[in-house]
Amino acid sequence: MPIQNILVVDDSPTDRQHLTEMLSKSGYKVSGAASAEEALVKVKQLKPDLVLMDVVMPGQNGFQATRTLSNDEATKDIPVIICSTKGQETDKVWGLRQGARAYVVKPVKQADLLAKISALG
Repeated sequence: MPIQNILVVDDSPTDRQHLTEMLSKSGYKVSGAASAEEALVKVKQLKPDLVLMDVVMPGQNGFQATRTLSNDEATKDIPVIICSTKGQETDKVWGLRQGARAYVVKPVKQADLLAKISALG
């Protein structure tokens, strides 16, 4: 199934806007969430084809939200790409163990992100 609808989850309005513009220009329909808690609600409402998840956010972090999505029958088939400034190898391994399908480090390179999205679609 091709990926068309993407939910961008990031507490930074600047990062959210940057990713939204990058993805919109590439033909994706993008919606946003400013927190993990908001994202968990929106995923069930919108049923996006992909979630782009930040890690460092107030309240629940992106690792916890990714684990919640990947353990829920209703959302476990929606791929998550973690998009974070946390670029250590241990962060990447932990993110993938939580259920993420890919991990990109900020600042995001458009070609890298689009290649990962394409590989999942």
